[in-house]
Amino acid sequence: MTPLFARLLILIGIFASVFLVSQIVIGFMVNRRAEQRAVNKRLSLLRSGRDTDEVLSILRRGTPPRLPEGAGPLGRAYFRFQQSVVMAGITLGPKTAVLYMGFGAVGVGLLLLFLVWHSPIPVTAGVIELILGLAIAIAVGVPLLVISRMAEKRRTRMERQFPLALEIFTRALRAGHPIASALDLVTKEVEDPLGSEFGMVSDEVSYGAELNDALLDLAERWDLDDIRMFVISLSVQSETGGNLAEVLENLNKVIRDRESLYMKVRALSSEGRMSGWMLTVLPILTFVGVFLLSPRFYLNVAGDPMFTYGFTGLIVLYFIGVYIIRRIIDLEV
Repeated sequence: MTPLFARLLILIGIFASVFLVSQIVIGFMVNRRAEQRAVNKRLSLLRSGRDTDEVLSILRRGTPPRLPEGAGPLGRAYFRFQQSVVMAGITLGPKTAVLYMGFGAVGVGLLLLFLVWHSPIPVTAGVIELILGLAIAIAVGVPLLVISRMAEKRRTRMERQFPLALEIFTRALRAGHPIASALDLVTKEVEDPLGSEFGMVSDEVSYGAELNDALLDLAERWDLDDIRMFVISLSVQSETGGNLAEVLENLNKVIRDRESLYMKVRALSSEGRMSGWMLTVLPILTFVGVFLLSPRFYLNVAGDPMFTYGFTGLIVLYFIGVYIIRRIIDLEV
């Protein structure tokens, strides 16, 4: 056996060993993650020994109430922010998130002001406006974009989970289970976020709430028309009678057809939605990135009196553009 052939065999053996070990490790991690995802947050909390009322209070922490009819623009904006925080599934409550973003903006602003104060650049109104805008962009704008993206992904996952949950609910009814037992079965078989949300509905019903009211609160929290149709079906069936399983089976077919049409619309409008998302995110990231890489790019011109008007105009135009883009890509199916 030549030394070259022996070296080749050794290298092949090392490669095969590393490949097999990596496959075993990756397979173990994937299976473990799948097992963890198979249990939703509510079941995990119950398994840890917590009481049902304690688990319900934890899951409902930060959940916004219904929007009052006479709410102004600020009230509606804060309500949408509360919905985004709840849908994003972060551990912080809406008030805590607002407090952290406020303290973060103040801290970043004071830090930048301290650095500029000890630099040869004079502190003018334009520099203060630039520091204020940068602090808000870093401590408020970037977290809002991240929370919005997380909320959108979890809401999309919720929409895709609901037909499966409705199918499980319908099969349980056909098997002879009562509504409460069928609902409890859904909470054990469906992953988050829908599993924990239906678990909250089940707990609320067990504490005396009406099923339709609990489901309607769920639909309002996530702004889901599919769950609203589910509530209407339950209400009509309870008043007029009939085969609930057959009604829900027809509803499930309608929801799946609607989802199929919705996915086609999303595929056709994907370019416009991606353009809208990039045009919303890029100005903030570019502004923050350019300042962090080359602060003098802005500070050298911030002392000009025209900078104050120009910078304010850019901010106004940005928000107008974001509003117009959102209106264009907001497609109703």
